[in-house]
Amino acid sequence: MDESDALTPLHPNHVKVMRVATLLAAVPFVIGALVLEVADVLPTGVFIVPVLLAAAFIVIRVPLRRYAARGFVMSEDRLRVVRGLWFRSDSVVPFGRVQHIDVHQGPLERAYGLATLTLHTAGSHNASVSLPGLADADARAMRETIRAQIRRDTM
Repeated sequence: MDESDALTPLHPNHVKVMRVATLLAAVPFVIGALVLEVADVLPTGVFIVPVLLAAAFIVIRVPLRRYAARGFVMSEDRLRVVRGLWFRSDSVVPFGRVQHIDVHQGPLERAYGLATLTLHTAGSHNASVSLPGLADADARAMRETIRAQIRRDTM
């Protein structure tokens, strides 16, 4: 597998899931800004306006950038997972090292028809690699393809 292989992007619904998760994380900050606004400590809008602008930017822009910075390549004998904006991570998992494979969904992923594929490998350092943002059917198909490859290798 060549390092210059084109990455397969994640499912577009993954952006929506990340936006909802980011929005849920921003809610406490918006509530805090509203409380400070109601307290009349400073002139109206000093707290809430910057917080709302920052929250809007973070909810709209950051998930798009994170989505664009992720991808994967699955070959006959390994899975390459690339992610990260500031700290890039490029993990290659040979199927021969896979101990077991999980496909899981949280409530948001389930609502958007997505799943996360996790490969657990032998060893302690980076012993598992997760690939979120896959369509549920694709994640299950990838799991079965990897399992079939592992069976062929052990026979």
